[in-house]
Amino acid sequence: MEAGDNAAQNVSVPLRNLLQSVKCVTARVGDGESNESDGDFDLSNFWDTLNQAVKAVSQEATKISLAFSKPPLPSQQDGEKLAESLLKGVLSLATVYYWLPKSQGVCLRSHVQDATVQVLEGVTQLLEVILNSPLQSLSQEQLTSTGGVWSACDAFSCLPRDNKAAALLILRGQTAIVKDAVEELEQASSEPHEPFGDGEESPDHWLSERDRRLVAACRGLMKTAAACLRKSTTAVGARGDAGLPQLVEQLDRLVDGVKQISPGVDDLALCLYPPVDYNEVENYVFKLATLLKELLAIISRSNHICGEDQVSWVQFLDGAVDHNLQKANNVIREDA
Repeated sequence: MEAGDNAAQNVSVPLRNLLQSVKCVTARVGDGESNESDGDFDLSNFWDTLNQAVKAVSQEATKISLAFSKPPLPSQQDGEKLAESLLKGVLSLATVYYWLPKSQGVCLRSHVQDATVQVLEGVTQLLEVILNSPLQSLSQEQLTSTGGVWSACDAFSCLPRDNKAAALLILRGQTAIVKDAVEELEQASSEPHEPFGDGEESPDHWLSERDRRLVAACRGLMKTAAACLRKSTTAVGARGDAGLPQLVEQLDRLVDGVKQISPGVDDLALCLYPPVDYNEVENYVFKLATLLKELLAIISRSNHICGEDQVSWVQFLDGAVDHNLQKANNVIREDA
């Protein structure tokens, strides 16, 4: 029995060392910056090499899981070889991630970084499960963790392949978030004679007529935000280009602007639930209007996205921001 315990302890040592190494690599990938080089970079070759590295991690993680799923335990020497092979795969994956230069786009880099971290965290979880389970049995938790590594590795096949595709994914996600927020507010305020929100009978949960006019004006601004995101997404889909560094940078700037809109919409929507604080609403109305103006200005300056066909809707939405802001301010400044 003691010999078995000693064998288990000995073979656990390389696994524990591997676990600490993977955690360190994960932290570096999560916090680290990618290659700054603007020199020749073959994006197609990058994806080929990255996919090979991901496949290697999946295979080596599977080998370790199988080795510790049934008796006999691997020898300490075999355990060290398994750990070294998986660590080699992990380091290769991290190294290839670092090849991706910023000139290929912040949006693209963010997607690849997140996917890489997911794989590394999956490996970490698998190693922890193996170490915390009997070393000669295959638990459901170990099966699930192994499947988690496979799933994280498989996700690389669905990643956007350039910064335009990466930007479109983010834009579509942000558009859906704002659309949901607008619909939720419309549903909550659709019954003029019903309590607003959770249906309690307290007067604090009712909107006055003035409150409802303010909600309507703010909803108009939120709809303008939703329209702005829809139009931006369509423009990037039709005209977006990731072929040159300056075009990649324009896409990144647009996405940065878009990412500010959904929090602004959420903040405004939340402060419209009774009891309505008009000072708070005024602050968030102005904040959202400012964010929308800034986003429309970014679109106007992004000359490869904003062609002649886009100028008219940019101007229209800019006017809609002013109109809805003025409507909200008129209600806010009324005597209660």
